[in-house]
Formats: sequence, C-alpha cells, structure tokens
Amino acid sequence: MSEQTLALAQRIKLLILDVDGVLTDGRLYYDNHGNEMKAFNTQDGQGIKSLMRSGVQVAIITGRSSEVVARRARELGIDILIQGREDKWAALQEIFTELNLEPEQIAHMGDDWPDLSIMTRVGLALTVPNAHSTVSEYAHWISHRAGGEGAVRDACDLLMQAQGTFADAVARHTD
Repeated sequence: MSEQTLALAQRIKLLILDVDGVLTDGRLYYDNHGNEMKAFNTQDGQGIKSLMRSGVQVAIITGRSSEVVARRARELGIDILIQGREDKWAALQEIFTELNLEPEQIAHMGDDWPDLSIMTRVGLALTVPNAHSTVSEYAHWISHRAGGEGAVRDACDLLMQAQGTFADAVARHTD
C-alpha cells in the first residue's frame, strides 16, 4: 500500500459499498419464476463485521433494489442501506448530516460509472480489478480480488491495517 493510500485510509470512519460488481460478481441471476439471486462472499462478510467492530461504519448504496441485498445487510448488521438510487451522491447527501462526517472520512468502493459521483468526492476511492477502466483511473486503491471474490474483505483489511486495528481483529479469533 502506498504512503498516500495509508494516510487516506487512516482517516476513514465510513465505508460505502456498491453491490453488483463489488459485493457480488456483478452478474444478475433470475430463476424461471422471476426471483433474483445473488452470491455473496463469506470472507467479505467477516471483513465487514470485523471492520464495524473496529469502529468504522459500513453502508450500502446501490442502484438496484433487492430483498436479497436487504437480507444480507441485516445479517451483517449494516444499518445504512439505500437501494434503487442511480444518483448515489444524492443518496449520500440525504443521510450526510446524520452521519456527522467530513467527505475525507468516507471511503467508497465501486466498479462502474454511477459510483464515480461518490468516489470523486470522498477521501478514499476503492475499486476492484474488473471495474470499468474509467473507475480504475479515479481509484486510490484497487483490490487484487474481483467483486464477489473477496475484494471487500481486502478493503476492510486495508482500513484496519492503516488504522492499527487489524491485529486486534485477528486476536478475537486466536485468543
């Protein structure tokens, strides 16, 4: 991790995640009855829970609406969930005053153009290696793992390492 990325990551108090292409592999699955299915990575879930225990809030802002995503957010204890919003910056603005945070205290992990409205305005822009090339150009950091394959876990680990909470997170499972 570069010194610049480390410095930016040290200030983060909120990680905002996109869903399709970040928390999932970006593919949409439908059964013959029209039900939507998504696959989530359990390592991402562990990373999110550990990051939240370390004191960093996690939110989801996504352009699509899905009960599957709402269920996953509930399972992980994510209280801030905004679905069905293509204008992600406007969605964040709606809750911004409640958060009592400065933009430089926020990180966003996205993979496509709708994510740029947040990524270009917050303190730390994160992405996946299979993101649209334009998004990668704006990112401060790119995971080595693809969306839905542990990229969010990498981002959570990055934030905890930068903030000095990673060892404590590991110790919870070794003591």
